[in-house]
Amino acid sequence: MTSENPDDAKRAAAAAALELVTPGMRLGLGTGSTARRFVELLGARVAQGLDVICVPTSEETRAQAEELKIPLATIEERPELDLTVDGADEFDSRLRLIKGGGGALLREKIVASASARMIVIADSSKFVATLGRFPLPVEVTPFGLEATRRSILREAEATGASGAVLLRKRAGEIFISDNGNYIVDCHFAALPDPDALAQRLSAIPGVVEHGLFIGIAKAVISAGPKGVEVFGRLDEAPPGLIP
Repeated sequence: MTSENPDDAKRAAAAAALELVTPGMRLGLGTGSTARRFVELLGARVAQGLDVICVPTSEETRAQAEELKIPLATIEERPELDLTVDGADEFDSRLRLIKGGGGALLREKIVASASARMIVIADSSKFVATLGRFPLPVEVTPFGLEATRRSILREAEATGASGAVLLRKRAGEIFISDNGNYIVDCHFAALPDPDALAQRLSAIPGVVEHGLFIGIAKAVISAGPKGVEVFGRLDEAPPGLIP
């Protein structure tokens, strides 16, 4: 059994994912509170002699990994990876994800897509029947912000989703991604058709990337009061449905 403490659950999920790491692997390191637990545990293994090379998905993760003396490379230097371990803000029964709460969605998606496998680690509260309770992040260019925001609203409404699309700020200042872009958070409450919305958002000029990760995750390792559960497949088989 796992504690109901979310931090304990995150660490348990991270520890389960660490078991997938073997010497010589090229790893993508995710961003966020759960991914941070994985990096911590990986750092301890590296200190014991584990030989890996890692590509971080954010400057925040890069700084943490450097502090732990984890060997790093850029995605340009290692454009093909064996495994990416990252968190998620939400996941559903088809292993569709909402990511980007930490602002690293573009780099996270690039690194995950360059990997043979993406394994998600999360506490059990992140599972939802319908995506959208967590605001969907969309990275956009500063130029044309209002036009892009209105296009996002229009395309979302065409898929049955509606709500406020708000520019992300921190401490009263506009949040700037590691890529120099803005992020808008879409407070839709529910996404009736995430697949269609993902396609429509990708087609909007001014949208750099959106936080819907569809068909990318191979499995989710979820931890909570019932212990550690695996949804999907940890090997390289296509993702399955959650029972």
